[in-house]
Amino acid sequence: MPSAHQREAPRGQAIAERAARVIPGGVNSSTRYIGEPYAFAAADGAYVTDADGRRYLDYHAAFGAILLGHNHPVVNDAVRNALGGVDLVGLGVTEGEVALAERIADIIPSAESMIATMSGSEATAQAIRLARAVTERDLIIKFQGGFHGWHDAVARNVISAPDKAYGRDPLSRGILAQAIDATLIAEFNDLDSVAALFDEHQDRVAAVILEPIPHNVGALLPTQEFVEGLRTLTRDRGALLIFDEVITGFRHALGGYQQVVGVTPDLTTFGKGMANGYPIGGVAGRRDLMERFNGRTGDVLMAGTFNGNPLACAAALATIDYLQANPGFYTRTHELGARMREGLAALTAELGIEATVAGFGGVFAVYFAKAPVLGYRDLMRNNDKAYVAFHRGMTERGFLMLPMALKRNHVSGSHTAAEIDLTLEAAREVLISLRPLLEG
Repeated sequence: MPSAHQREAPRGQAIAERAARVIPGGVNSSTRYIGEPYAFAAADGAYVTDADGRRYLDYHAAFGAILLGHNHPVVNDAVRNALGGVDLVGLGVTEGEVALAERIADIIPSAESMIATMSGSEATAQAIRLARAVTERDLIIKFQGGFHGWHDAVARNVISAPDKAYGRDPLSRGILAQAIDATLIAEFNDLDSVAALFDEHQDRVAAVILEPIPHNVGALLPTQEFVEGLRTLTRDRGALLIFDEVITGFRHALGGYQQVVGVTPDLTTFGKGMANGYPIGGVAGRRDLMERFNGRTGDVLMAGTFNGNPLACAAALATIDYLQANPGFYTRTHELGARMREGLAALTAELGIEATVAGFGGVFAVYFAKAPVLGYRDLMRNNDKAYVAFHRGMTERGFLMLPMALKRNHVSGSHTAAEIDLTLEAAREVLISLRPLLEG
């Protein structure tokens, strides 16, 4: 069981202080610093342990990369078996890379061929480059709140303040103005906002890219009409449709959310959960499009020394094989996710707290805003302070949730119904403690 916060963390804090002297900000990715717990030392199943020995039931799941559970034996055994074989040659191809591409082509509806990358950001960068090459157009449409990686083409308008939403809101300094302006911003679940951009920029839009469920702002669920409308609109206007399934892929269904919704994009990007925490990503799609990456006959550069890394491929194959052999995984995680969402909705209703509990499959989020919550405009009603305080309060009680506005939580294959119920008991305490903040 998780252990509640009871004292200061001298060893973890000391590690964090050492890190700050040699790593900018003390972390290797900008959203990793959360204060206490400062550093982690172990992980197993549904739990992580910090450097001071405190154990947490993990709902963060490494931003969703942990799908089966930490240090899952099936995945770890596959990696151990791969050690001592071919390591990194950097020429030709290995059988593991071929097997992985075959598996992806078999299970993802849009995938006729695939190229492996090392991360989701690399995959989306390549998909966007390919879309521009294929269409010979320069503009991309993304949605306010959607996150597609750190690269210049899409590093704008994610969790924007109300005065910057839909306007010019880059995530970083150092991005060329031309790159920012080449990405247009639409509203999720609002097909008219997308059509208006096509009308305004005739014959210039290369692609529409979206998270089918924008999990980077919690869990906005798309309407069937919206997703089908995007497919029709992009096809009619000569643009590509790119599903960024870096989070939704493998987590919600073996074939990704496109399998659930029954809409097939031109290109799909994926990563995170496909290897249960090992570094890998990929881009897949129609063969005629993907052949532009062909190093002998194509004209779009795809390069990467570590692409198709043997250990990462072994981990991905083991994860996918496990999911194929255990279809009940999805039934179980969906049921546990529903148990959590229904429990949280009952708590907020009982306590008289205005909230919307959202999610899909094993993902859940509590928006402190009145329903409906369909797009980013609705999220601007969210009480961000309460959102962060809820996650912080849960973490202090031993349930790890990223204390940052609009971040979602994940149920992995290692969570149990008893742990969901234990979480709901703690959530009651935290929600009661939030009443003054919500009333204020």
